[in-house]
Amino acid sequence: MRFDLIKCHGSGNDFPLIDARASTLGDAAWAAVARALADRDGPMGGDGLLLLTAGDDTHAFGMRMFNSDGSESETCLNGLRCVARAGFAATGSEAAMALLKTSDAAVKRDADIAEGVFTVREIAGPASLDVTAWPMTVGTDRIVDTPIAPLPTDRAFTAVAMPNPHLVTFVDAIDEAELVRVGETCEAAPDWLPNRANVSFVEVRGRDLFVRTFERGVGLTDSCGSAMAASTYAACLTGRIAYDTPTTVFNKGGLVRAEASEAAMVTLSGNATFEWTGSVEVEVEVDLDTAIASDLVVTRRHDDEVAAWAGLLATI
Repeated sequence: MRFDLIKCHGSGNDFPLIDARASTLGDAAWAAVARALADRDGPMGGDGLLLLTAGDDTHAFGMRMFNSDGSESETCLNGLRCVARAGFAATGSEAAMALLKTSDAAVKRDADIAEGVFTVREIAGPASLDVTAWPMTVGTDRIVDTPIAPLPTDRAFTAVAMPNPHLVTFVDAIDEAELVRVGETCEAAPDWLPNRANVSFVEVRGRDLFVRTFERGVGLTDSCGSAMAASTYAACLTGRIAYDTPTTVFNKGGLVRAEASEAAMVTLSGNATFEWTGSVEVEVEVDLDTAIASDLVVTRRHDDEVAAWAGLLATI
């Protein structure tokens, strides 16, 4: 099966993006396509697969996001900006409500954060502190700046759903080995955390944040939009930064502008960069467990956008 697609990224979080508004593929097939296209050893690679999907009476379009392991995430805020850009082009609008798996989000074309960097503003939430909905069974329904006994660390975490689950801890300096150790504990889907969780170590740098994330279904990643949103809200909730204050959230992939309100809504503004447009063949009908991508054809390279993003990174 041949797919037309766009290779894109939000703050370094990279994905193949497919317009699936008219698709009849089922979930198992899309999971297989995600594993094939996001395979770093394949012709493309990515942190997952983004789908532009049809909307409804109140949503101009929707988004689905499959992780590189084929699991589906409730949301992906870096990916949403890219899907929103494709949705704007498809619908002729520059502002919309986007339908997500279990929620929705407002998206709008924003002023470029740097010359030539296509920028989208998204408002997601409200963030939830109810861990029983994850579910996470640790003897309490809310975790704010508190150690979690089953984790292999004494660090204090704040548990936030955006609506996908995040464990956020604030550190003086990020220890990646420790982050991976904690992330892999959650990734193993223990009885107390059957649906796993994203884990972020966060440095507070004045009014700004630096976030490093072990992402559910992906592993250690250069960027995770919902983690940056959850970290921003957790920082406000615990008094480390002020509500309703513009914040820059940095990660290894780049940055976003962020702001959290006391109503638990989080605004992110960041890039939606298209790297190239093309098509690829994916064998999904033979064996859904071993889908293979091949015969990648690039029809257009968006070199100006790639250069604009590289120019922004060179300034930070």
